[in-house]
Amino acid sequence: MKHHQHNPNYHFIEDPVEFNKYTAKELLQYCLGAVLYMPGTKNIIDSILSKNSPAPSMVMDFEDAIRGEDLTAAETNVLEHLEQLSDALNTGLISQDDIPLIFLRVRSPEQFRSFAARLAVNQAKILSGFVFPKFDSNNGNEYLSCLESINNETGDVLYGMPILEGSTVTLKETRSDELNRIKTLLAASRNMILNIRVGGADFSSIFGVRRGINYSIYDIMTVRDCLSDILNYFIRKGEEYVVSAPVWEYFLADKKESLDHLLEGNIHRSLLQRSSIVNEAIDGLLREVILDKANGFVGKTIIHPSHLKYVNAMQAVTKEEYEDAVQILDTSGGVIKSTKSNKMNEINPHRNWAKKIVQRAKAFGVIENEAAYLKLIFG
Repeated sequence: MKHHQHNPNYHFIEDPVEFNKYTAKELLQYCLGAVLYMPGTKNIIDSILSKNSPAPSMVMDFEDAIRGEDLTAAETNVLEHLEQLSDALNTGLISQDDIPLIFLRVRSPEQFRSFAARLAVNQAKILSGFVFPKFDSNNGNEYLSCLESINNETGDVLYGMPILEGSTVTLKETRSDELNRIKTLLAASRNMILNIRVGGADFSSIFGVRRGINYSIYDIMTVRDCLSDILNYFIRKGEEYVVSAPVWEYFLADKKESLDHLLEGNIHRSLLQRSSIVNEAIDGLLREVILDKANGFVGKTIIHPSHLKYVNAMQAVTKEEYEDAVQILDTSGGVIKSTKSNKMNEINPHRNWAKKIVQRAKAFGVIENEAAYLKLIFG
């Protein structure tokens, strides 16, 4: 897989790399980008076999996206997909690089164990891992123990991605203790944790609120506090995980022909000043992704394929960011003027930021400047 395949002729300063489930975890955790969620009953086998995957990374869902009575059909559908992809891989019809990162959101620890018993070794080779809904200190050990067993039994690499979205994380009086317990649980299984995900819709549900199309998740104060604390616990220096941003719920079609006059503009300035770029839904998504990145999130859950190119394009690194990061990592200490001579690069305080920028650059590429984001999106 490789990001930005919707615009194959785009000229990068540094090209994004190809990746698959066996890419080193240090880089792979940054490669997820926009993760497309879809019902486990959905048939996507033809698109993958034709090397036209709906997304480089995706989740086939056994939980909220399907009805309880459709669970058996969803499990059967997923296993058939994995079997057909395994056959195609073995016969040379596709390569490992043609297979998207496929994760399964399980329904509960019990359903996870039941499904794991049906998973064959050849099917596990296709799968990248599992997503654990409403992960907390009560069910976390069950999820992680089962994941460890699957890895041991198949001899393969299967990652876990816990979703923090339950009430004990949401409510202020229990949040700190719960996040401490979750952090301890995850630390014992660190090598299996690819990404931590957050459930913005579930947080909002507890408070009976929902962000409108003209607001970001950061405008909802109770939800913002949850997200802030999760980031504080899981991206701090020396203990950092990659944490993915919550889903944006709105989608409308875009019209490329009306955007030519905007392609030279400063997308960050335009969005933050609420100048129109595409339409309310896409502008809101782009504005929220800017705030996601500013706060330390990497990538985002998406529920509509039209969001893919926007979220992944915005993960690309500008040339100035990249040059600053490389300069910081190549300097032993002290303070140095940036390559553009417009800022101070303080080596030790900025080193953690620089490491993350370089990894994101590998995953999503380096572009000229902020005006290039729209060019990458629309070609």
